[in-house]
Amino acid sequence: TCPAMASWLPRLSLGDACSNLHWRLLRTKPVGSMAPGAHDLTELAEGSAVGLARVLTTVDLVSLGVGSCVGTGMYVVAGLVAKAMAGPGVILSFLIAAAASILSGVCYAEFGVRVPKTTGSAYTYSYVTVGECVAFFIGWNLILEYLIGTAAGASALSSMFDSLANHSISYTATHLGTLPGLGRGEETCPDLLALFIALLVTVVIALGVRNSVGLNNVLNVVNLLVWVFMMLAGLFFVSADTWEDGGFLPYGWSGVMRGAATCFYAFIGFDIIATTGEEARNPNSSIPYAITASLVTCLTAYLTVSVILTLMVPYRLIDGSAPLMEMFAVHGFLWGKYAVAVGSVAGLSVSLLGSLFPMPRVILAMARDGLLFRGLSHVSAFTHTPTVACAVSGSLAALLALLVSLRDLIEMMSIGTLLAYTLVSVCVLLLRYQPDQDAEAAPSEVGTAAAGNGQNQMGDAEEEGWSYQAGVSAGPPSLLEKLLGGRYSELRLRLGMPSTAEQPTAASGRLVTRCTVLLFLMSFLLWSTVIFGVEQGTGAAAVFSGLAAALMLASMVKLLVLILQQPQSGRRLAYMAPCVPFVPAAAILVNSYLMLKLSPLTWARFTVWCLIGLLIYGCYGMWHSTLELDALETQAHASSYQRYDDQLDDAFSDDHSRPPHQDEPTYRGWSAPEEGGCGYQQQ
Repeated sequence: TCPAMASWLPRLSLGDACSNLHWRLLRTKPVGSMAPGAHDLTELAEGSAVGLARVLTTVDLVSLGVGSCVGTGMYVVAGLVAKAMAGPGVILSFLIAAAASILSGVCYAEFGVRVPKTTGSAYTYSYVTVGECVAFFIGWNLILEYLIGTAAGASALSSMFDSLANHSISYTATHLGTLPGLGRGEETCPDLLALFIALLVTVVIALGVRNSVGLNNVLNVVNLLVWVFMMLAGLFFVSADTWEDGGFLPYGWSGVMRGAATCFYAFIGFDIIATTGEEARNPNSSIPYAITASLVTCLTAYLTVSVILTLMVPYRLIDGSAPLMEMFAVHGFLWGKYAVAVGSVAGLSVSLLGSLFPMPRVILAMARDGLLFRGLSHVSAFTHTPTVACAVSGSLAALLALLVSLRDLIEMMSIGTLLAYTLVSVCVLLLRYQPDQDAEAAPSEVGTAAAGNGQNQMGDAEEEGWSYQAGVSAGPPSLLEKLLGGRYSELRLRLGMPSTAEQPTAASGRLVTRCTVLLFLMSFLLWSTVIFGVEQGTGAAAVFSGLAAALMLASMVKLLVLILQQPQSGRRLAYMAPCVPFVPAAAILVNSYLMLKLSPLTWARFTVWCLIGLLIYGCYGMWHSTLELDALETQAHASSYQRYDDQLDDAFSDDHSRPPHQDEPTYRGWSAPEEGGCGYQQQ
């Protein structure tokens, strides 16, 4: 039931109802709520309500990123994709997935520094900068990412232990009975060991035992040593004949691209770097460098492991559950198998803890904001952890690990994360072209303030990660300007790009919003036409689909040109994604293509997940949001004030007793349908 919705619907016209719905979907959370002392996630840091200490070096950030990525990615995904999707072409799949990850990574880094003094995730950033509805679905998909990641990590550890026990665990499980697979209709053995592992890690997290940076670094060193051992030992068993069976691309380019969509899972984890701005000693340089270094390190590990694996074992004979351990067992080198097992325990443990630990925090943040059930926001006074959120999320992950196969888990995690990163790229593209709400006030404040106050203001702005210079594009020249040199000015004139002195307006911001939304939708329509019409079509249908795809591509280029012709915001951030709008647009295109290459069953499961989220948001979150309750409280106070004011004597109705005069309404963000924004409709 939705009592709040039922109370106002009968009293509103259709136009007022649409206006109110628009305001609710795109209302933003005040930046002040992110300050230390507010209900922030930093309160959970050892039970303290103060900001986190800046102790993380660049090496620590790289280690965090590598530890979150390399684990299930190296020990499971490489063999899984090589066996069932791409063969030796898994090498190309990893290269394509890495390119998509870098495009999303630079957008994620800028999104992270846009909201200062927060250790939250993309959910927090989008709630502050974009709007509630987008924030909910980003948070909902992050929950899916962490949920599936935890289940996949538990399932991978279970497979590794089963391999060490010569598959006696799975053999015993077959005698306990089988369960119907989720959506596949086939009988599968329940993975009881994975269930136990997921529940055990849930208890550890709920008790407040945190995976420290020091432990993370030690496990990563173990992982590195095992990787070096695999490369050196594997050279004694490689044979080029294994690539001759079926060729380098036995499944064709379609298999390579489908494998790339699954391999994207192996690069999930760099987002943890973008959320450490408050804890990094020098976030301005450390965050972008750490994201790049961790992605390059992971790519190097994946490529070398894929080459050794496919040269040691024919792709058809690769073990799908524990490929790196079994590749040595096939050649009779059992000591190599046990050495890899040590690295598997280290890598998969880091990945498992890294997936489960942030999931209750995202649930906690959404519950505190009222978008999920507020009972999930309970924090234990004894352990200082969100115990209810831990119990719910851990139980769901354990249930998935019990019933769903590892391959299906990895595909489901990829699609949720791809959509979340696509929405982050959309948000970066939107925010670059929106007028700065402080643009008009900043020059006058700095110009009229005393010297000391001015220095404090500038210091605060720099501490928060940005500075503003009215009418001047501060900072170094853009990457495009460096690449094109003197031709950059000529290109700007030909494309009709505005001068750097121009500032965005409400009208230009809304135009970019419409173009970006159309670009996002048309990217899915374009790739659907290409994949299902051109690649799988024949004859006239394929030709017609090709012409339609060409027209859609031309329309998308036109949309990009329109965006280029609008002025960008003068706000300078500590880190800004290069080549905007091209990099976010490329990330949207690549991510949407990879999403559509996943299996139809994965899309069906993902659709069910999104429909559940839509139901929760539409029937609960929208009406119990903290912003909704604040708006209702403000409206109640305003009504009470009006009734009281009507009863006052006219003698007291002078200028001093009236509310302050409101000047012309200011621009209140890209979400406002009119220049002055869209507030809560007064009844």
